[in-house]
Amino acid sequence: CDGLQVLAEKGWVPAEAAETLTDHYRAHRTVEHRLQMVRDAQTHDLPQSDEGFARLAAMMDTDVSDLKSDLFERLSEVHEVTEGFFAASRSGAAAPVGEHSFDAQVLDRWLSYPALRSERGAELFERLKPDLLARLARAAKPDEALLAFDGFLAGLPAGVQLFSLLKANPQLADLLIDIVSTSPALASHLARNAGVFDAVIGGDFFSDWPGEQALTGVLADVLAAEPNYEAQLDGTRRWAREWHFRIGVHLLRGLIDADTAGQQYADLARAVLAALWPVVTDHFATRHGPPPGRGAVLLGMGSLGAGRLTATSDLDLLVIYDPAGQDSSDGPRPLASRAYYARLTQAMITAMTAPMAQGKLYEIDMRLRPSGNQGPVATSLASFESYQKNEAWVWEHLALTRASVVGGPVDVGADVTALCDEVLALASTQKQVLSEVKEMRARIAAAKAPAGRWDAKIGPGRLQDIELMAQAGALIAGKSARHIPDGIRAGQSVGVIEAEAAASLIAAYDACWRLQCAGRLLSAHPLNSDTLGQAGAAFLARSLGCDDLDACEAQMTATYARADAVITAALGAEDEA
Repeated sequence: CDGLQVLAEKGWVPAEAAETLTDHYRAHRTVEHRLQMVRDAQTHDLPQSDEGFARLAAMMDTDVSDLKSDLFERLSEVHEVTEGFFAASRSGAAAPVGEHSFDAQVLDRWLSYPALRSERGAELFERLKPDLLARLARAAKPDEALLAFDGFLAGLPAGVQLFSLLKANPQLADLLIDIVSTSPALASHLARNAGVFDAVIGGDFFSDWPGEQALTGVLADVLAAEPNYEAQLDGTRRWAREWHFRIGVHLLRGLIDADTAGQQYADLARAVLAALWPVVTDHFATRHGPPPGRGAVLLGMGSLGAGRLTATSDLDLLVIYDPAGQDSSDGPRPLASRAYYARLTQAMITAMTAPMAQGKLYEIDMRLRPSGNQGPVATSLASFESYQKNEAWVWEHLALTRASVVGGPVDVGADVTALCDEVLALASTQKQVLSEVKEMRARIAAAKAPAGRWDAKIGPGRLQDIELMAQAGALIAGKSARHIPDGIRAGQSVGVIEAEAAASLIAAYDACWRLQCAGRLLSAHPLNSDTLGQAGAAFLARSLGCDDLDACEAQMTATYARADAVITAALGAEDEA
C-alpha cells in the first residue's frame, strides 16, 4: 500500500488507480487471513469445494454467493487496472503518426484511465485511436493538442457512450479535438456530460436559435412528461445542459459572435426560470396550498435582467409577491403569506442550485433584494414599492434600470414592471447621481483590483465601470435601459457625456464584452496567456479581431484607458458645475 502511494505521488500511477488497488489489496489480505484461520495453515488458495467456500463465507460473515460475487468483481477490476499498466509498458517508443511522433509516455498511460478500464471501452478506443491521433497531428501544435486531449481523457469517468458515438459518427472527432484543444472549461463539461454529444448528431444542433419564448414552451413540455418532481429537476438540468453546450460550441466555432452568445445564454436561463417556477410552485402547493393572493414573480436583475450572460454567469434575482389581502395559504399545512413566499423562494433556489445526478442548473444571487442579505428573500409588492420610493439608495435605483420580469403571473409581472418604470421616472438630479457614482467607483476600486490584463470585468474602464456609467445615464434620464448602449445613449441625451465620448464608451463596452464572453468559455478562472494554448489564443484573437495575443493586449489596454478617461471626465465635470 505504501508503495502504491509513492507511485501515485511520483505520477507513475493515477491517484484514483492507487486508491482502487489499495482498497482491493486490503480486501484480498482479509480473505487470505480468514483462509488461514479456517485451515490453520499458511495458504493463499481459495477453497475448491462448496463446503470449503461455505466455511470461508461464514468466517467472513457473509453468504457464499455474495462472497463469490465480491471476489469476482474485485479480481476483475484489479485485472482491468493493472492490464493497462502492463499494456502500456510494452509499447516503449514514440508513436509515429504521419511525419509526427507523439510522446509514448502520454499514450501509454491512457489504458490506465477510468474510461478505458472496461474491456468494451478499451476495444472501442483502440479502433478510434489511429484516427484521433491523425487529427491531433494536424493541429497547429500537435504535442500541445495531445496533452489537452490527454487531460480530457483522464477526466472522462466512462468511455463506452462517447466512444460509441465517435465510432458511429466520425465527424464528431474534429469537434471533440477542437473543444479539448481550445476550451478546457467546455472540455471539462463534456467529460462529465458526454451525453450532450447526442444533441450534436440530432438534426437541430446547427439550426436557427428558437428564442426565449419557444425554449420556455419546449421545456414546459419536457417537464410535463416527467413522472415526478425529482425527475423534473433532473430533466431540466439535462435539457439545459444540452442547449448550454450548443451555445458554447457555436461560439467556439465562430457560428455566432459574443453579442449573440450573450443573448442566447440569457434566453436559456430565462426559459429555465419561466418554465421551472410554476413546477416548483405546484409542488410546494401540494403541501401548503396554492399561493395566497395573486402569486409571485421572478424579477431578473443585472445581466439576467438585461438579457446578456456568459457561459458561467450567476443569476441575480428578486422575488416579489402580491398577497392581495390574503393572510395565509389554504392547504394541508397552511402558512402565513409572508412565510409561504419566503419558503417558496427557498424551494426555487434549491431547485436551481442543488447538486443532483445531472448537476446544478445555476447559482442564484439575491443580494440586490431590499435591505440586501439582511432582508427577506421574498418581498411583497406593497413593501417593494414603499422601499423603492422612500428608502432605497441611489445604487439600488441604478440596479433597477436593468430589471425585467423573467417568470410568474403575467398580471403581477405587469404591475412590477410599471412600478419599476414609475420609480425610475421620479426626479433624480444629475449632481446627486454622478456624485454617488463617483464615490461608488472609488469604493469598488479600493475593494478589488483587476485580476490581470485579461480581466474584462473589474477595473477602471472595464465592464463593471462602463455598466455603472450607463446605469447612471439611464437613471438621470428617468428610464429603464437594460442594454448598456441604451443607457450610454440616455446619458448622452441628458448631457452627461458628449456624442463622441458616448460612441467611444459603447465601442469599449463591446470590446470588453467580447473578451469577457470568450474568456468565460475558455476558462472559469482569470485568463493566463502563458497557459492558454495555441488554439485558445487563436480563438481569443479571433474574438477580438486581432492577429495575435500581443495585438489583443495592446488593443484592450488602449480600450480600458479610453473608457476610463471618458468616465473620469464625465464624473469630474460634475465637480466643476
